[in-house]
Amino acid sequence: MSERNQFILPNTQPIAELDCTTAFENLSNQEKLYAHYFSKASWYGSLITLMQTSPESPLIFSLLHQILLKDSPEDLKAKSEKAGLSESEFNAFLVYCCGFLANSGNYKGFGDSKILPGLSEIKFEALVKSTQAYQDNPKSIGKLLNSTLSLIFSLSDREKTLGLNPEGVTTYFSSNCTKEDAHIVDEFLKAKKLELWNARTFKTVKDGSNVYEIRFASFLTDNTDDAVTRSEEEFKGNIFKLTRGDYSPLMKLVINNLEKAKEFAANENQKQRIVNYNKSFMSGNIGDHKNGSRYWIKDKGPIIEGDIGFAMTYRDPAGSRGEFWGFVAVVNKEMSKIFADLVVQAETLIKDLPWGKDFEKDAYLRPDFTSLDVLTFGSSGVPAGISIPPYDEIRQNEGFKNVYLGNVLSARNPLEVFSFVSDDDQELLKKYKGPAFELQVGLHELLGHGSGKLFRRNDDGTFNFDKERVINPLTQEKIKSWYEPGETYDLKFKTLASTYEEARSEAVGLYLSLNKDVAKIFGHSDEKLIEDLIYVNWLSLVQKGVGVALEFYNPIQKTWLQAHAQCRYVIMKVLLEAGEGLLTVEEIEQGKNLRLTLNREKIFTVGKRAMKEFLTKLQVYKATGDNEAAAKFYNHYAEVNEDGPHPWAKWRKIVLEHKQPRIIFVQPNTEVKADKEVKLVTYESTLNGFLQSWRDRFPDTSVDDILEKLYEADKEHFQDLNQN
Repeated sequence: MSERNQFILPNTQPIAELDCTTAFENLSNQEKLYAHYFSKASWYGSLITLMQTSPESPLIFSLLHQILLKDSPEDLKAKSEKAGLSESEFNAFLVYCCGFLANSGNYKGFGDSKILPGLSEIKFEALVKSTQAYQDNPKSIGKLLNSTLSLIFSLSDREKTLGLNPEGVTTYFSSNCTKEDAHIVDEFLKAKKLELWNARTFKTVKDGSNVYEIRFASFLTDNTDDAVTRSEEEFKGNIFKLTRGDYSPLMKLVINNLEKAKEFAANENQKQRIVNYNKSFMSGNIGDHKNGSRYWIKDKGPIIEGDIGFAMTYRDPAGSRGEFWGFVAVVNKEMSKIFADLVVQAETLIKDLPWGKDFEKDAYLRPDFTSLDVLTFGSSGVPAGISIPPYDEIRQNEGFKNVYLGNVLSARNPLEVFSFVSDDDQELLKKYKGPAFELQVGLHELLGHGSGKLFRRNDDGTFNFDKERVINPLTQEKIKSWYEPGETYDLKFKTLASTYEEARSEAVGLYLSLNKDVAKIFGHSDEKLIEDLIYVNWLSLVQKGVGVALEFYNPIQKTWLQAHAQCRYVIMKVLLEAGEGLLTVEEIEQGKNLRLTLNREKIFTVGKRAMKEFLTKLQVYKATGDNEAAAKFYNHYAEVNEDGPHPWAKWRKIVLEHKQPRIIFVQPNTEVKADKEVKLVTYESTLNGFLQSWRDRFPDTSVDDILEKLYEADKEHFQDLNQN
């Protein structure tokens, strides 16, 4: 496989429908109207993700969107033939369009690597110039084409992945920012007790000093709010200023549609959640969004569930800034009952975790845990489960929600093949992956992300733990480190934070799945079936750690590109290092294949012991804020070695030869009829169906005008990345 081919989505790209028809039709019209406007706010907000991905993504969206508005895929096919494209080349163009839209930009939402078209630059240009959009407006479309064409196809080392200069591309920072700049910004944030969930950082030089502008997302663009903005101030020889107004016209669209959704809210908690969210989106004050989250976690058992704002920090190379997302989903009552039963048992199950009660929260904050059928998920990808809100102080002290996105899991690729396992294991994975994953997601979200205490010194100098009594189980000494006022887990652990926490939650899922009573909560009573589910749960994670994870490792920069992939590789390495025949991985077929074997009989002994030790260290280092010890411990397992009995760097080539594309989901739309009845519009699970959904979602060019203006306003900060 050539290097460029690694960045091209195949013409066999699987497409699957996120089906929520039954759940949606069971809603009242008031609930449908609430879902409709919350969905519109989510989709408009998702355009912000383009601005958070690469400098050129807003312009590429405008180009592709305007083409799709004027020509259906069927029309484009006829024009492609006249432009000299083969059927394969035309399909590659459609796949690129789908991949770009599904990932909210030209970098993968899962993996952060660039997406390239599977046809030549010449053929791409010829097709664009044959379109109705170009014929109707050659000056405007031609300008977009000239501004984006070379950037669509270029693949310098820096452009291969997202990251800070010089290793990658990011728009969370201006393109002249390096890791050293991110470090000084983090020091400033810690000193000022600031969080940057909804911000970006732009560096300029003035009179020989670095000037860092921290710009918060908001509709308001003035800098007169003392709670958000600040004039220039010096910090360690650098100048910092806090401004607002990032993404202003898109924030306005989000606010307007949330205001409409509020009219149809089911209760006061839902209304106050929107009131506070809109305050945040208006002013840029993240504290208002946190207050909205407080109302949200009080809204127990709603029929319509969802969230919106700047949340997941996976794609920020410094690990502190949130990607915008918005999702709306309908509760699946039958599956939610199972998760409610799991919540009831959680206080008992949590006692089985190996780190002891001193390292657990003082009181278990029983969350809402519901199974949902997704109606809308506007972001760079669609997960299978979520634990939210992301704010540590709320999750630790007030509560949180867990959601399981059932129709995401059920929308599987029927042609999926599990690499590197025996035929028998292949059959078991195909048969039981679904129910095993339900069990793992439940434990991961509820008892993984929902467990564990952080030791803190409070503002008044007191501690949230007994400093004289609590003993570190790793050293048998008193606790010597903790979080100081203003320190958060994300700021302290930085780029390690996301993958470390995902590893802790995945390991909790594996460890607690060994309790056979958990499977019984999910309705499984047959002893042999339960044993198969436990085995498949462990096998599935190991298979991902061997057969998928290395795709998301950059061997040149020796960095991981995706938090979940890295954590699964780490856990696989932990089990491999446990020895005693628990897990073996070997090269077969003269270097063309691998074979992994997991000894199911030793999972309950060797495997459990390995996870117990691993989890204890993960939690102790996290609880005490010992990021240095955590990094040394975790990075040992994250290393991709060149040689030895398991030469993972060499085997990465084998993994790439066997890699399979991730599913692209076709999501429905809603529309309000003249009588205010809401109609659900669904689409075929095809490339054409996916593209039609986007034509209907944004039926005019108003969003393109906004994105082009935002690009122009930003481009000075990304000059070296916008050279043609």
